[in-house]
Amino acid sequence: MSNFRISRQIDLPDEMRVARARALPNLGARMLFFSGGSALNSTARALKSYTHNSTHLITPFDSGGSSQVLREAFDMPAVGDLRSRLMALADETVLGQPDIFRLFSHRLPQKAEAAALEAEYQSLLSGTHALVKAISQPMRDLILTQLAAFEGLRPKSFDFRRASVGNLILAGGYFSYGRALEPVLFLMSKMVEVQGTVRTIVDANLQIAADLADGTRVVGQREISGKENTPLSQRIERLHLFKDGKIIPPQDCPLPKRNRKLIESADLICYAPGSLYSSVIANLLPKGVGQAVANRDVPKIYVPSLGPDPECVGMGLCDQVAALLVALREDAGDDFPSDRLISGVLCDETAVPKPMRQRIEECHGVPCLATNLCDNQSALHYEPHALCKALVSFT
Repeated sequence: MSNFRISRQIDLPDEMRVARARALPNLGARMLFFSGGSALNSTARALKSYTHNSTHLITPFDSGGSSQVLREAFDMPAVGDLRSRLMALADETVLGQPDIFRLFSHRLPQKAEAAALEAEYQSLLSGTHALVKAISQPMRDLILTQLAAFEGLRPKSFDFRRASVGNLILAGGYFSYGRALEPVLFLMSKMVEVQGTVRTIVDANLQIAADLADGTRVVGQREISGKENTPLSQRIERLHLFKDGKIIPPQDCPLPKRNRKLIESADLICYAPGSLYSSVIANLLPKGVGQAVANRDVPKIYVPSLGPDPECVGMGLCDQVAALLVALREDAGDDFPSDRLISGVLCDETAVPKPMRQRIEECHGVPCLATNLCDNQSALHYEPHALCKALVSFT
């Protein structure tokens, strides 16, 4: 049994712990986040004020936007969410950082003639583009080397509409290092002085597939999330890893040892806000994730998304907690009590009424802890520093 317990009377946030974290963020807690997409990026930027030791395990299964164009052209994992998290965690005080950020965040136009797109790309490749020229040496040459690697393999028909320059650089590094993401993520982390660790949960080019309540199967993150395509009309019953028309069993996609070590050394584990299935549960599918989580005796906090989640058709918060527990037990086994897998649900006191919080405790034996976390400007977004302070209070 776990020795860690969360008091239902805990006062959030703990100002003493927060003050200590802000004074020495380089010695901050090792918070580990299972996430994907952009939902956590604003919180990640704020998190740098409290710890430089956070870890972000990101899904590489995105099937939309610039990432999908690269996946179709090169049979590679999605890199867009990795790029955006690296940028969110970059040290903004480093000289020249804004210039690098602007380059990595720049996108080619959506509506432009093919010749104009090719001309801008060639200016990037040659180093004559204003965004590249603004970057000092030797960083400029490092970036141009990755772009040259991309150019060496790109098909002439490659679609540059809305292409992210940062994604092109990451793709080039992926090719330079023998089609491996870990080395280029390390290189980019050093280039922008990332204050934390960003890794893909597995370095594999896979899709996700959802089995729905009516027996149909939906393949691809874009189709499941319902943000670019028609939203789901049926509840998701189960999520799978998928490739070439077949389900990939978890044992054929094991959690890398380097990521297991990160889970085993975490001071806090957070199931982060974002799409429940494609951003959070997708991270739990590889073999070994649930077991590693269950064995680590630290706070394990679920922070549900604010507002409706198109992936959670017909599901309340209690159902979402249940879905997380099912996914974790797929690997950890059924013998683990709920609080070994989720120590607590952290929610905004206005967004989640008290009866709903009580029902979660009654159904799952997991305390639901409420405090003021909402952005005053929007009830659909967490206020980043409020969320960071609450999480720091558990460490």
